[in-house]
Amino acid sequence: MAATASEAEVKAAIVQYLTSKNVPPAPGWLRDFMPSIRINTPMVALQKTALFRILSTDLNAAIQPASPSSVFPTNVASADIKERKLNGPITGQVLDIEDIGHSCWSQVENIEAIERGEMTKGREIIRVTDDETNTDQNRTAANNPSSSSGPHKLLLQDAKGIKVYAFEMEPVPGIGLSQLAIGAKLVLRDLTVARGVIMLERKGVEILGGKVDAWDKKWKADRKENLKRKAGWTEARNNRILRPATYGFRARVAISHIRQQHADAQELPHSDIIDKSEDNAFGKCEMKPSTR
Repeated sequence: MAATASEAEVKAAIVQYLTSKNVPPAPGWLRDFMPSIRINTPMVALQKTALFRILSTDLNAAIQPASPSSVFPTNVASADIKERKLNGPITGQVLDIEDIGHSCWSQVENIEAIERGEMTKGREIIRVTDDETNTDQNRTAANNPSSSSGPHKLLLQDAKGIKVYAFEMEPVPGIGLSQLAIGAKLVLRDLTVARGVIMLERKGVEILGGKVDAWDKKWKADRKENLKRKAGWTEARNNRILRPATYGFRARVAISHIRQQHADAQELPHSDIIDKSEDNAFGKCEMKPSTR
């Protein structure tokens, strides 16, 4: 009987601790977790282990919302509602993160620089040898502030599976490509939702951390190709044609540079740049190799 009572006490203490962290465990998750621990382990260690495990699990399978206010409204992503408040606390997990302060093109170049073992320091490009790094791309990205200065856009999901985008209104500590893993958990309080997008402010975001390994590995593996797709890039059979869909900073600089070399805009080599600014709201620039 004493062992049963002790197990019940441990279980209650773990539930209380996780609930205080805004991740109240679901009965099924708790049922799977309890046989994996030793009851005579110090309580603090058991609580930390439970928190680590639950932060590494899909919220939909791990937690049981304490109340209706601890999940997103079902129509939270509706653009028809001009503004509403999220009182919270609402626990969500990160399904995607984008650095929208940098063009997709520049982010692809940064990834390729990391793949080549390079990183930037000011305006210098430094070659990093295998002996100088743990071959950890995250670490290299962290050493390159330009790789994730934001602002960031996140795709969040709550414990009921409701998804919504969130946008950084100001730099939020802990949010960054090299800081926030896919599957990481965060708690939102007293934030505004404008036209279906949560406006993230420092005072209303608590980063719990964590990571769902399978999701994070897939996101990292697919990120380069996804950035290319978002930019509208296609490669011809000769691997020479790149088509950036957004009329981004680098495309504008390239056009400006060429126009400075030609006093008359009519002298622009037609086969080099075709400017189709009416294609979409941002314009589209297709860059092709010259036939000359």
